[in-house]
Amino acid sequence: MTTILPSKLIILDRDGVINEDSEAYIKSSEEWIPIPNSLVAIARLNQADYPVAIATNQSGVGRGYYNEATLQSMHIKMHHLLKVVGGTIDHIEYCPHLPTDNCQCRKPKAGMLKKIMKQFAVNTDDTLMIGDSLSDYYASQQANIGFVLVKTGKGERTLASGELPDEVPCYNNLAGVVDDILGNDK
Repeated sequence: MTTILPSKLIILDRDGVINEDSEAYIKSSEEWIPIPNSLVAIARLNQADYPVAIATNQSGVGRGYYNEATLQSMHIKMHHLLKVVGGTIDHIEYCPHLPTDNCQCRKPKAGMLKKIMKQFAVNTDDTLMIGDSLSDYYASQQANIGFVLVKTGKGERTLASGELPDEVPCYNNLAGVVDDILGNDK
């Protein structure tokens, strides 16, 4: 296993990293179900003074599967559940566009990641992306930031694709990544 160096900013994908993912999309706050230990992992990062942001493609909005108010209700639920365990998300960026819209924010493009880094005034060396898909990886590469893959969500399929370089660290879940980050930040 590759050791992860501590960063000043952690950017997470949402679906498949923090909460369960679905090929049919997460379309309501009732369908938004946290992956076991993911919220506690975020709280642990917060307690260690790491800012945590989310960069998430949400083309379900553009597809008409749910609206922005419903997306906000999912985020309200996430914030509430995080508060219960002593955690918070410091910033959320989402892309509501379809893949065919050719926007600059939708991963695998790096628009959301660059916007988050600008918001937190950190450079590329101080930022780490944790995701479960090739689009997360490619966005991190375009933004020139570190990347870690989790096997939750689409992670197993991403790993099986053979498209990730061997040096990309891979963990079972977000909690495992956080264990390594905090274990090295002593």
